[in-house]
Amino acid sequence: MDPKNIVDKDASFFGQPGGLQTLFFTEMWERMSYYGMRALLVLFMTASLQEGGLAITVASATAIYGLYTGAVYFMGLPGGWIADRLLGGQRATWYGGIIIMLGHIVLAIPSVASFYIGMILVVLGTGLLKPNITAMVGQLYSSNDDRRDGGYTLYYMGINIGSIIGYFVTGYLQESAGYHWGFGAAAVGMALGLIQYKITQPKLKGVGAEPPKPLSPQGAKRSWGIIVALLAGLAVFTVAALKGIVTINPVIVAENVAIVFTVIFFVYYLSIFLFGKLTKDEMKRLGALFLVCIASTMFWAGFEQAGSSFNLFARDLTDRVIGDFTIPTTWFQSLNSIFLVTLSPFFAALWINLSKRMINPSYGFKSALGLIIMATGFIVMFFASQAAASGLKVAPYWLVAVYFIHTVGELCLSPVALSAVSKLSPKRMAGQLMGVFVLTYAMGNVIAGLLAGGLDPENPQAMPELYWTIFVFGVSVGAVVFVLAFFTRKWEKLAPDDGEDDHPGAVIDANEPVGKP
Repeated sequence: MDPKNIVDKDASFFGQPGGLQTLFFTEMWERMSYYGMRALLVLFMTASLQEGGLAITVASATAIYGLYTGAVYFMGLPGGWIADRLLGGQRATWYGGIIIMLGHIVLAIPSVASFYIGMILVVLGTGLLKPNITAMVGQLYSSNDDRRDGGYTLYYMGINIGSIIGYFVTGYLQESAGYHWGFGAAAVGMALGLIQYKITQPKLKGVGAEPPKPLSPQGAKRSWGIIVALLAGLAVFTVAALKGIVTINPVIVAENVAIVFTVIFFVYYLSIFLFGKLTKDEMKRLGALFLVCIASTMFWAGFEQAGSSFNLFARDLTDRVIGDFTIPTTWFQSLNSIFLVTLSPFFAALWINLSKRMINPSYGFKSALGLIIMATGFIVMFFASQAAASGLKVAPYWLVAVYFIHTVGELCLSPVALSAVSKLSPKRMAGQLMGVFVLTYAMGNVIAGLLAGGLDPENPQAMPELYWTIFVFGVSVGAVVFVLAFFTRKWEKLAPDDGEDDHPGAVIDANEPVGKP
């Protein structure tokens, strides 16, 4: 019997294929480890040596943070290729999880060298695991299986549950026992995910077991040779940097990486226009998608202040004491995931009800709205930083308000942008364009790290002006996207030339709850 037919008839996990259980819990524990560890990075780097940190300047620490988070998304591109051509999704996910776990174990070792080596391992492992486990969720369903949307809703719930667990566990351990206990907890979380994955792997019933487009034996041998050479080069460069043979300025590197990511994005997008043999309608649809990509990049540049400047603001400038209890710094970041879980059903119902009333805003309009809403959160930070500049710690509700506003903006933009990629891309290029879209996450995260460098809690007088500048810039870009959306909304409605409204694998819908990217 065809494995796909077996999967289609399987409804052992809340009415969904049993393989979703495997992927749900694996992703939940992976996100617990990733977000739990990520929440500690800037705090650890900027903490004094007496506090167990690295005593790095805010500008350098946030630049490193931006490079790290940007690299995680960028590495999804080669990670997806390795699964498609060499390993298959199942093995790529397994090996990626092992590398992530090893990275967290290395991070738990208290030394400067182990910190940077651990981060590199987590980047490599996440690039291998993250895109492929998400792809396997879609492969559990046939093209006409109407359970797909519900399956992704469950999957995204696992992502948010994992991130909430990560923030609470690692944040508590960092406050009570030290940073390296938090990093160690992330390793335990990933280990639990791997154990669960291996035990329940048979539930996948062959999905992702083999690469869909395998290389020839000679091609595979050459590819592995190149991969090993690149990893060896990375290892040599890392050792040289740690020994001081190579001097690295994180801020300059982040600036150059932001430029490189941007160039790659524009060149790749332009090459699709020039050499993709597109029809006029396809060009217009990709023009509409380009507008969404610009909004997405700007959105994440502001939104990702959560792990950097907002994190430092919570630690140094927020009154976290309630009675005899001090709120761990990282717990504020969990507000985004909590608000996501709470608000997602309401936004799903909102889009559905608007559609029933024949009111269906374009992708460009929704993206512009999400960007503008996110930018307004910086007005709150403007007033909060003004209060902090007076020398007093501010009340926690300022950050609660910001995270609420940013979550509303995320719900307007993030699922809509993913839907736009799947609906507006030519069928034959859906995978490529999803990869190109991921670059908006990478660009946004690196830019976020650079912006956060100017938001030093030790110089709160400079904060209000920068927060105001981010607000003005975000609203301005959102307004431009909004105006241009009046022209591109007609392009979004052009029917694909292949006669299909949806592409195979285009599984994200704007009505679905969104998870952490």
